Amino acid sequence: MVKAFASSADLEAKQQTLEILADGVYALTAEGDPNVGAVEGDDFLVCFEALATPAAARDWLAVLRQHTRKPVRYLVLSHYHAVRVLGASAFDADVIVAHDRTRALIAERGQQDWESEYGRMPRLFKEPASIPGLTWPTLTFSDSLTIDLGERGPLVLRHCGRGHTEGDLVAWLPRERILFAGDLVESQAALYTGDAFHRDWAGATLDRVAQLGAETLVGGRGAVARGAEAVEAAIAQTRDFLHVMITEVGAVQRAGGTLKQAFERVHTLLEPRYGRWPIFEHCLPFDVSRLWDELEGVERPRIWTAQRDREVWEQLQS
Repeated sequence: MVKAFASSADLEAKQQTLEILADGVYALTAEGDPNVGAVEGDDFLVCFEALATPAAARDWLAVLRQHTRKPVRYLVLSHYHAVRVLGASAFDADVIVAHDRTRALIAERGQQDWESEYGRMPRLFKEPASIPGLTWPTLTFSDSLTIDLGERGPLVLRHCGRGHTEGDLVAWLPRERILFAGDLVESQAALYTGDAFHRDWAGATLDRVAQLGAETLVGGRGAVARGAEAVEAAIAQTRDFLHVMITEVGAVQRAGGTLKQAFERVHTLLEPRYGRWPIFEHCLPFDVSRLWDELEGVERPRIWTAQRDREVWEQLQS
């Protein structure tokens, strides 16, 4: 018996909640669906993440417009995945910002990723015909980029290292100590690691995220972490998920086991803690497959295609 593929059977709409994190700082959460955010400058907006389609993005902008009419000058993309970037055209942003490697990944595998994610998570692709094509950043950087917001001070975009992808970035408001972490941190939501660098992520990359000292953290999915203890817990949960995977997949490999055995072992150990969290069952086959490759010396993630998705799913979730 094979489980319904990825999130293809997840058709129930999620309740969206606008959270005002500080005056002029917003996050939209949705019960484990991708989070988005926005920050007001003196006379413009910076939006963080674009959602999967322009139609979905317009719904978010309609909520945001109940609080501010400022134009979107910058749209910041934390990484290249389709559900984060393909809604970009709705923002009419002057500048679309991403990491250098994000732009390269869009060029290398953006179309395949679009097809893959649409198959995995069709509900997120509201009115898919509204997507005009791949999203191309117009401004990229390698280490950090600062946007002057005026009286609010700086918004610092930073690459903390390889993690969820090669090109993750975070958006940091040092005065308010608010961090938009993208999918480098999840709060009460399972991790997707199918394009990850697990050992870098669990080590130096999360160390750099923690060193910022955020007191409010918006992860890629899940609840906003409010307060230093909640932020530490979200980072610790993310690190624990990665450490269990690295330890157990490595143990199976060293013992001469199979990918299927590694998946079953990781599932058994993670499910009691994380199995009820959003997209756990969806993500884990792709997570373990990528980690297996990584521990065998495959440095960069293999491209996920719609066909490869189905093959891995049937192999591991049967």
